[in-house]
Amino acid sequence: MKYLKLTLFALIAAMGISLCACNSEEEEVTPDITNPDDSEDNDDETNDEDDDGTTDDDLLSIYRKIYGASDIYLEGDFVVIKTDGTPDHKSPYYRNSPQYEEYNGTNPDWNQNPNVIAEFNFTFKIPLNPVKATNNAATRLGAIGVSLNGVAFFNQYAGPNNQPLTDEVNSFDQYNGHPTGTSMYHYHIEPLYLTATQGKDALLGFLLDGFPVYGVTENAETVQNSDLDEFHGHTHATADYPDGIYHYHITDAAPYINGNGFYGTAGTVTQ
Repeated sequence: MKYLKLTLFALIAAMGISLCACNSEEEEVTPDITNPDDSEDNDDETNDEDDDGTTDDDLLSIYRKIYGASDIYLEGDFVVIKTDGTPDHKSPYYRNSPQYEEYNGTNPDWNQNPNVIAEFNFTFKIPLNPVKATNNAATRLGAIGVSLNGVAFFNQYAGPNNQPLTDEVNSFDQYNGHPTGTSMYHYHIEPLYLTATQGKDALLGFLLDGFPVYGVTENAETVQNSDLDEFHGHTHATADYPDGIYHYHITDAAPYINGNGFYGTAGTVTQ
């Protein structure tokens, strides 16, 4: 009998040890099961956040300063911006429109070209997180970026083979824009309406590579071409990017907006 009691006690003790061991394994397994899920969640958050803590929503909010856009949204790693390309200011190039205003600028050699302003269906697809290109590409003729009022930025050339703007500048209206032969209104140089309404040091738009374009002054000083690199920009903090970013500046001398091509890798534009 005494032997039976000892055997029974040993059996119960062994079962208890076994039960404790199972519970211990379950407690150790549980973190192993949940940690991968937690890690995936953290990875998702990291993908939506830069090293400096800037989120995609933060970046998108800057693009939403393009008040002339009909729609702005994310598509993968790109910001999509839709505009009709028409200026929100008056111009002699508006015909039979309340937006018509005869030329009242300061150029004594002004000569109106025969073209008129028309609407387009621009879709700019621009990198959300731009980076310096390994191989910098030249800008194209036509739209190379978009301004805050939805008007396209063009480069410093009047046509193929790097034709200068020497004569074409005389057809710029009082806000420094004009339409092409296909009626596409655009800016090659400082958009005077925007620098008047937004500020000479303000964000004025973006080029197709995703880097912002700022005005003609910085820290209350007029920006000179000699202050900028070969692409017509430099890197430091701005009001919109307090942690710093490469950005272009508009100047009063050629190349005006962009120099020897895009600093980053350009997205696309259709019209």
